[in-house]
Amino acid sequence: MTNATVIIGLDNPKSPSNVGAVLRASRCYQAGEVRYTGVRYDRAAKFYTDTQDAIDTIPLNGVASLTENLEDGVEIVCVELAVGATSLPSFEHPEKAIYIFGPEDGSIAKDIVKKAHHVVYVPTVGCMNLAATVNVVLYDRLAKSDNIVQGDELIKSSRDNRNRLRVVK
Repeated sequence: MTNATVIIGLDNPKSPSNVGAVLRASRCYQAGEVRYTGVRYDRAAKFYTDTQDAIDTIPLNGVASLTENLEDGVEIVCVELAVGATSLPSFEHPEKAIYIFGPEDGSIAKDIVKKAHHVVYVPTVGCMNLAATVNVVLYDRLAKSDNIVQGDELIKSSRDNRNRLRVVK
């Protein structure tokens, strides 16, 4: 999945801290873009903090519709605690996808769900917050990929500059 298209879609998010954490997750797991709808985030964005400067490498775009202007072959994957949804552990991720997440205080709009190729849920007891859910879904995508980059060089390039921990066997 190296050259795959991965877009994160946020349906009317309200919390700038959650959007900041979504940007960070998108950078860590190499999503190409974060899109959002609604006006609540725009009103709160002045309080936004991005500790990893992910905004410099991941486009954050306000859009009228999360499902319009997608390149050919991008499948719509709604992530929601919805009756009849597919459990994430048994889900096979498409090569090109927009993963759409609902607002922190509601559900994904029904018109979006009707357009979805897949509706997936994370099997938890209770619900996670928006940013945690994005992290879990993107990690699951990575874990199921055949192209996982691993090893000490990745660790060295990814960790905080104050982290020098080494495992001695």
